[in-house]
Amino acid sequence: MSGNVRPEDMKRITTRELADEFIAQQIKELREQIGDKKVLLALSGGVDSSVCAALLIKAVGKQLTCVHVNHGLLRKGEPEQVIRVFRDQMDANLIYVDAVDRFLDKLAGVSDPETKRKIIGKEFIDVFAEEAAKLDGIRFLGQGTIYPDILESVGVKAHHNVGGLPPELDFELVEPVKLLFKDEVRVVGEALGLPHSMVYRQPFPGPGLGVRCVGAITRDRLEALREADAIVREEIGKLPETPWQYFCIIPDLQSTGIKYVDGQGKRYMGWAVIIRAINTVDAVTATVPEIPFDILCKMRDQIVKIPGVNRVLWDISEKPVATIEWE
Repeated sequence: MSGNVRPEDMKRITTRELADEFIAQQIKELREQIGDKKVLLALSGGVDSSVCAALLIKAVGKQLTCVHVNHGLLRKGEPEQVIRVFRDQMDANLIYVDAVDRFLDKLAGVSDPETKRKIIGKEFIDVFAEEAAKLDGIRFLGQGTIYPDILESVGVKAHHNVGGLPPELDFELVEPVKLLFKDEVRVVGEALGLPHSMVYRQPFPGPGLGVRCVGAITRDRLEALREADAIVREEIGKLPETPWQYFCIIPDLQSTGIKYVDGQGKRYMGWAVIIRAINTVDAVTATVPEIPFDILCKMRDQIVKIPGVNRVLWDISEKPVATIEWE
């Protein structure tokens, strides 16, 4: 399947059988394209890059090198899952880069959302380019481009790029899932043996928790957000019918709370965690589903135990007028 136009007669990949056929065909095409050369892939742990990586591992094995950059803005347990799945289970060449301090130092004191996005994007490019420059013989760049990226965008974003790599790297693109829709990518991912939790990972913005830690990011508020997010995903994920997306936000504001020390109630200033759950078809409009009150209370009781947090709120705003994310 060459080119960027999906053939009209291409079957929708809805079953394991069709996924297996697609995988076999892609392995053949990838081996023909890559030959004995080496491939580099920025592996975020999201479904698209993970399925791309798994396909490349099946096709060329150790010719692939994956780079996973931990910028400190990932959700709880995600870096560990990437290492466990790809290095330990799939025996991939995986370079893990702990760049947490590097990113958070650059973001210190920055409150403007667009400035935060630009810092995160540029720093990721710089880290990835530095790692690429350490490697010899890389000829190809693997990317988890999917068909909506091609339909909806042009230029860099259309190629699911890490943000525009330096031209001197001069890589040829390898995009094995570029003609698939997201639901098809998930079917292929499960057929490749990726964990269900990775294949059906909640939608996550490129800047990660950086745009959910609203305002200037501080390390203590970011850690509180990471813990609260894990609670929200765990509890709402148990519902018989889960919303399309659910997460939480901690804005840069504080309110008065009470904590008990030696039996005495004392006032203190703490953060509010805001729970957000939405349903949507196209992310252009979004509605707010009902969350059972007992589940909200269960989340509240866990979240208020997080150091620094003294309130839990539920955002019932629809899109429009609100957007899905807060920044």
